[in-house]
Amino acid sequence: MTLVTDSADFDDPRLAAFLQEHLDDLAPTAPPESQHALDLDGLRRPAVRMWCVEDPEGIVATGALVVVEPAHEELKSMRTHPRARGRGLARDLVGHLLDDARTRGVRRVSLETGSQDFFLPARALYAKAGFEVCGPFGTYVLDPHSTYMTRMV
Repeated sequence: MTLVTDSADFDDPRLAAFLQEHLDDLAPTAPPESQHALDLDGLRRPAVRMWCVEDPEGIVATGALVVVEPAHEELKSMRTHPRARGRGLARDLVGHLLDDARTRGVRRVSLETGSQDFFLPARALYAKAGFEVCGPFGTYVLDPHSTYMTRMV
């Protein structure tokens, strides 16, 4: 099977549906004030670089980088479609995003993810990719529903 990783096409209705599924998956995990996933409009901002992974059936994974401050970016909108989980797509996409950040001179990449058991696979993925737990960064504040992680690139 051929997988294609490419910059996101924000006018693609499949992307809008994929991102809405992501928001729907996250909705029961924390109160609204503790949910930090970006919607389609939030991802359209100029400070965001987003990629999609597709297979013949459609979009199977997304990931983005958002500028926090010069040389520091945040990993956002990581999602693998349930039908494609367990194939290493998220691992490969995180690697792609870190490579992109490195080539542009970014020195640090951080992320916020949930602290609930629902997010155990995500936290394990990020730890394997070299991310370590840290305190809040950017505009985040301490929140029992959030885990913050960072790594140098």
